[in-house]
Amino acid sequence: MKILIADEMHPSLLDMLNEQGWSYDYQPQFRRDAILSHISSYDGLFIRSKTRVDEELLAQAQNLRFIARAGAGLDLIDLEAVQGKNIRLFHAGEGNRDAVAEHALGMLLCLFNNILRADREVRQGIWDREGNRGIEVMGKTVGIIGYGNNGSATARRLSGFGCKVLAYDKYRDSYGDPYAQEATLEQICSEADVLSFHVPLTSETRQWVNDAFIANMAKPFFLMNVARGEVVSLDAVVRGLESGKVRGACLDVLENEKLDKLSPDQQKAFDYLSTSDRVVLTPHIAGWSHESYVRINEVLVRQIREWVNSAS
Repeated sequence: MKILIADEMHPSLLDMLNEQGWSYDYQPQFRRDAILSHISSYDGLFIRSKTRVDEELLAQAQNLRFIARAGAGLDLIDLEAVQGKNIRLFHAGEGNRDAVAEHALGMLLCLFNNILRADREVRQGIWDREGNRGIEVMGKTVGIIGYGNNGSATARRLSGFGCKVLAYDKYRDSYGDPYAQEATLEQICSEADVLSFHVPLTSETRQWVNDAFIANMAKPFFLMNVARGEVVSLDAVVRGLESGKVRGACLDVLENEKLDKLSPDQQKAFDYLSTSDRVVLTPHIAGWSHESYVRINEVLVRQIREWVNSAS
């Protein structure tokens, strides 16, 4: 088996592949043209998020047997085309779930306790206790939208804070557990003080959180997005913050994460969010821990090994 690694990976992957006796070429500098030129020689392809897998690429991949996506999101992969070519797709959703959950909780605590603002003020010699009085997670109702690896790991952390966790997942049944109560979307919109998104980007979820969605929430709420930026309309978030319907936002992802290439409307929304004390922003690093960088490789190699063994 010959594998092309077409993206930057933690070096532990190479040792893991060597242990399995699998041949590989580590070419993280490859861009699309190079991948298209070389892919026909490979049985497997490792990618992160720079490579779009579509009909054009698959047409050149005559010998490709599997694709390994080092991460959870599959929005850059044409799933129907991959399935039509009988190519096995592996992804490492469980590899970074703990990192995502810890990051989500950290962002929420920062927002609730004014930690970022208080830190800046103290560094400037301002000692304002009353102005930075926080609120507690305990007693709040948290709605989790999407109850897969990341959503369930986040619920597990939140459950220890004495809050009520409601979970909604359109594609699962009987998924309630000791950490979250299975709920309808209507129930979450009626009860939630905090709304946290853990869904993939699809045609259904793109711009899901818009003006109408926010208006449908029964009470002012805190919004958290550690999934995909395009799930949430930032213009709608800004309007929600201005009206008070959105009490605060934790955003690890944005509609356009190339901050030097924002459209005028995107720039206007970003300028508002980046200067608001009611917003916590991070650069798509939920799940980006040192531990998860290695664990993702472990998950992928285990999945591929089990697949190879089952076929032999």
